[in-house]
Amino acid sequence: MNPLSESPKDKGLQIGEAAKRLGLNVQTLRYYERRRLLIPTSRRVSGYRLYGDAEIQRIHFIKRAQELGFSLHEIGELLNLRVTSSAQCTSVKRKTEEKLTQVEQKITRLRSIQRVLKELIASCHKLEPTERCPILNSLEKEDK
Repeated sequence: MNPLSESPKDKGLQIGEAAKRLGLNVQTLRYYERRRLLIPTSRRVSGYRLYGDAEIQRIHFIKRAQELGFSLHEIGELLNLRVTSSAQCTSVKRKTEEKLTQVEQKITRLRSIQRVLKELIASCHKLEPTERCPILNSLEKEDK
């Protein structure tokens, strides 16, 4: 089938329809294209992009991977592993383990921030003038 044909058999959604169905902005889909994460199934003679089931599934993959903390660069790597016939699940597992390590480190940093914020809140005397505010004073101190 000619990718520029415009017959009733054309399968796929135009970019606006796909974006709406997926709850995304049209610019998001165009950005994914620029990042080479997504390629429309075809284009109509008029130039409109068409997204088929495979592209819709790919977009779901991208969004789910983002929800799990993968960057677009990392998602591109995962997608490349998916289409590489010589790739093994071990490579995907390794990348996922690396992401888990990053997430665990981030959680540790966030818990530390949480502890410090709680300490700052506890040190605050609401009726003090802001020039003696322990929170503001703490933020001005140099790290040692």
